[in-house]
Amino acid sequence: MTFVLALYTLLVFFGNVTDFGTNLEFVRHVLAMDTTFHDPALAYRAITNPALQEAVYIGVIAWEGLTLVVLVGAVAQWLLAFRGTSGFDRARRSTTVGLLMLIALFAGGFIVIGGEWFAMWQSTQWNGLQPALQNTILAAFALLLVHLPARQWEAGEAT
Repeated sequence: MTFVLALYTLLVFFGNVTDFGTNLEFVRHVLAMDTTFHDPALAYRAITNPALQEAVYIGVIAWEGLTLVVLVGAVAQWLLAFRGTSGFDRARRSTTVGLLMLIALFAGGFIVIGGEWFAMWQSTQWNGLQPALQNTILAAFALLLVHLPARQWEAGEAT
């Protein structure tokens, strides 16, 4: 699962870097709240400054890049652990950090901030809640798997 999520993060990061404009449009519409119900009680939350919108998007890409580095490192540590040249604890810790970073991005960034604060749930055009939920569930499931007891981890192998 760590490898799969690292690969997924690589593809998302690569796509956002090489096709910068596509998801920038998504972020702009979500932050501008221009496809929501236009409730005046929520309108003050909108961010319409293009430079600020782009800065938010670059921040998301930077977070994805950091997450990618952590997950790739975790995959390498798993490989070393299964070869017997390193301990499983290090791989578990790195994986935990990477998965929590994914959960922070998708649950915290997209579901909580995008979905609720910027009312993305109201938009039929620019609504990324379903993919964000899928990614959150995958990362949470992997986090659960990585923390299940295993004979190798309980055997007190070298760390």
